[in-house]
Amino acid sequence: MSLKPDKGGMDVVEIASSDDEEGVGMRRSNNQQVQTHKVGQQSIEEIPLSEKPLSRSFWKAGAYVITPTKLTPAPDQLEHARVHPKFLHSNATSHKWAFGAIAELLDNAVDEICNGATFVKLDRIDNQKDNSPALLFQDDGGGMDPESVRKCMSLGYSSKKSNKTIGQYGNGFKTSTMRLGADVIVFSRASRNGRATQSIGLLSYTFLRRTGQDDVIVPMVDFDISDHWAEPIIYSSEEDWSANLKTILEWSPFASKEELMQQFEDIGPHGTKVIIYNLWLNDEGIFELNFDDDDEDIRLRDEANRGSLSKVTKRAAELQSHISYRIRYSLRTYASILYLRKFTNFQIILRGKPVQQFNIADELKYPKVVIYKPQHNTALKEASVETTIGFIKEAPALGVSGFNVYHKNRLIRPFWKVTSDGSSRGDGVVGVLEANFIEPAHDKQDFERSSLFIRLETKLKQMLMDYWKSNCHLMGYQPPGLRVQNMRKEHPAQSPVGHAAHVQKEFPANQHIVGLAPNTKKAMNLDHQPISSLPATLQQDEINEQPGNRCRTSFQEEPPPVPTIIGLRDGSFKEVASVDGSGFISADKICEENIQLFMRCNGGGVLFDPSLGSSREIDFSNRAVVYSLSHDVPTCEERRQKENELKQTISVLERELEEAKKKCAQLASRLEIKRKQGILKSAEKIL
Repeated sequence: MSLKPDKGGMDVVEIASSDDEEGVGMRRSNNQQVQTHKVGQQSIEEIPLSEKPLSRSFWKAGAYVITPTKLTPAPDQLEHARVHPKFLHSNATSHKWAFGAIAELLDNAVDEICNGATFVKLDRIDNQKDNSPALLFQDDGGGMDPESVRKCMSLGYSSKKSNKTIGQYGNGFKTSTMRLGADVIVFSRASRNGRATQSIGLLSYTFLRRTGQDDVIVPMVDFDISDHWAEPIIYSSEEDWSANLKTILEWSPFASKEELMQQFEDIGPHGTKVIIYNLWLNDEGIFELNFDDDDEDIRLRDEANRGSLSKVTKRAAELQSHISYRIRYSLRTYASILYLRKFTNFQIILRGKPVQQFNIADELKYPKVVIYKPQHNTALKEASVETTIGFIKEAPALGVSGFNVYHKNRLIRPFWKVTSDGSSRGDGVVGVLEANFIEPAHDKQDFERSSLFIRLETKLKQMLMDYWKSNCHLMGYQPPGLRVQNMRKEHPAQSPVGHAAHVQKEFPANQHIVGLAPNTKKAMNLDHQPISSLPATLQQDEINEQPGNRCRTSFQEEPPPVPTIIGLRDGSFKEVASVDGSGFISADKICEENIQLFMRCNGGGVLFDPSLGSSREIDFSNRAVVYSLSHDVPTCEERRQKENELKQTISVLERELEEAKKKCAQLASRLEIKRKQGILKSAEKIL
């Protein structure tokens, strides 16, 4: 069988002889030594490492040029569409987050609870060939027979039909293992229909790359152990079986058949062991998974280091210690909230220590259960969703908020923040719900952007706002709408007489005040000073009330005569004469100046300087409430009318917003369809 020519013009390599028991031949061309192997009916050409370097960084491992090839099938095989090994890497990029890939493999073990699984172990082991770290997953579920192992390692096949299982696309094993490392070997033992078997399968990106394959080849060997010894199961010929075993031994962490068989000793009568090796490195050339900082945990190195690059404040340190932040880099923390309901007879054992499951809803303060009934299609059964919402135990010190949304008991979106960034409303409020009526994305870290999802997002935002309005005062927050009422209580409308009675601070004798700060008599001393815009009927006695009450001061001596102020009639006028008689000052101008002073943090009054014939500002020690001499206060009826108009405007805007969201949902679904079609077309081109 002829194989593809080398990119640099290397001669075609052919199998030297069919009598070669091991399927190995040698031929030198262009001063290069090329080795060929035979796996089943497929001949494999190993490309020298200098020509095909394999990047150890995941995000760079797929950056290589595909050489066009033409492969002639064996006489007893039909031509078939091939999946290029590069697709394994492209497919794995759906997992942006390494812990999302680990969660997929934990899901496979959890789905085996129905087959009797009681644990899943996750630990670091050493690659026996180069002493590099490898990742181990092992469960005692029902295991896989030879047919199931082949389906597991095939693309897009899923045998999970139960509504209770998490996996459904038949893609999780391939994407998750290839996201964590370049190679994976599977050991599985099962008993089906009275026949006990054990199988070994190898999915090696390194093997496929270095041998220059244009199809995904998965070497597998199977054994029948019904009679208490391992009898090879031969499907085509012993030569093919031996060729598969040789490839597994060459590209796996195990150098002999005996080492392979030892891996079944701790599996028991049924179960599965998955070993991921040649783990990916980060951009700095260090293993992405950190096994060294904590002997009982696995951490993401880049995420863990992100919070320790510089000195952080005490508040930031408290935030980073919260579970909402620790799940980003600690696998033990993430696994503790990965499943909503606590297992009764199943454990996740991480590096020798069981993971303690945790539901943040159990620690919420002032919890409340809200029922939401999503609007399904009429053909679907109506379901109700219970959402537990409340304040985290660290509130109000920490402003963590969001919803933990689960799907079929599995966490999909942790601490989903539905409020806009920068808004303090909802700080400390967390909710937990299980939304089985919407579908998760392929990486199970988000949901598909359907109309049901958009309606759920809107409902959760409304739910959070309603809870905040009703309960934020329990945490010491000021309820919305109460601030204006408090301002009215703190600064009630008072007459100018009431304010004049609180003025005691000395000013130059030739200056007069328009608008005074509401201070007590300790603030100012205005004996013998003329005051403009005050009625002439001031009390002659000074009245001191009881402590704790307001003090009101009147003047015992008559103030010296001041020039007549024109227009002081019924509190409404158009112009006011200046004190020095130099002209008239518009009342609107005075009102504008007074309003500006009122809006300042440290209010004051307005001084009329006879030498200038104009007003200038002064600062008092306390805030001032400045009253304009002419101001048309809107009536209650006018305010109600404006409020009704605003409500109508808000209603119209909300309807327009809802319509816009529906259109966005339709566009999003169309774009998703086009994106999937584009992926299919690109895959067809590759094939």
